[in-house]
Amino acid sequence: MNRRDFFKKAITSGIAAGAFLAFPKVNRFWNTPSYASSLPYDLVAVRGGEPNTMFDAAINALGGISTFVPRGSRVLVKPNIGWDVPPERAGNTHPALVGAIVAQCFEAGASQVTVFDHTCDNWRKCYENSGIGAAVKKSGGKMISGDSEGYYKTVTVPSGLRLKETKVHQALLEADVFINVPILKHHSSTMLTIGMKNLMGVVWDRWYWHRNDLHQCIADFASFRKPDLTVVDAYNVMKRNGPRGVSVNDMVSMKAQVISRDPVAADAAATKLFGMEPGDIRHIKIASQMNLGQMNLKHLAINRIKI
Repeated sequence: MNRRDFFKKAITSGIAAGAFLAFPKVNRFWNTPSYASSLPYDLVAVRGGEPNTMFDAAINALGGISTFVPRGSRVLVKPNIGWDVPPERAGNTHPALVGAIVAQCFEAGASQVTVFDHTCDNWRKCYENSGIGAAVKKSGGKMISGDSEGYYKTVTVPSGLRLKETKVHQALLEADVFINVPILKHHSSTMLTIGMKNLMGVVWDRWYWHRNDLHQCIADFASFRKPDLTVVDAYNVMKRNGPRGVSVNDMVSMKAQVISRDPVAADAAATKLFGMEPGDIRHIKIASQMNLGQMNLKHLAINRIKI
């Protein structure tokens, strides 16, 4: 048995034991009682299932997809598709989750569902080798390119402190509903990349952010248009060498998912899953200070589901 096969076989039902070894504080999140537990929930966290079944459980706990997707609406689903790596590397959002979201949007009566990312590697290879292109096509959605500056329009960011204007993909500007579907993973520049960081994939000039206080720019852009729903993929989690990773040995199977209307809360909960504190991630702290969402999970009604 090679190392890769051994690693896969070490995964047990529910959350893999490796997740507890790699992220020893993960149990604190799951075992923390909610300070409010009645509907409507602010955030749902689910563990122990496949990406599509976890999404079904989570979205139903928030009232169903039709709560967010009106009939006839144009929906943008924004996964992380930045890297030309296969799903088992956990560099991109899991394709099964993206496909499930697209399918449910159409079931709710969406007129169109568009998926894209401004990728770091070659966009065609990213779409293909991530498995996301095929999953979206199977579910009836449309993949579009983010690779040409002509697709982007200059917008102002009224609440931005460092990011005053930027070029945003027209797919976001034209969407009635915006669903952000990041993957939780390590990142060399920001410690973690989750939901707000994933929004860098809808703008043209990401490098401006890197040159001009990256964390502040991330929070600034989160004030431009908050997603209607943030769905954090923590099925497989890259624990080191992010954002691209080096091999499958960087990945731990966690089989978890976080979903919320509040992008700051979603990032805060996902940070807890990683074993860190939300205040340790500067853009989460800044976004909370800008009143873009709730970083303190004690103030939220959270539904924790085990499949």
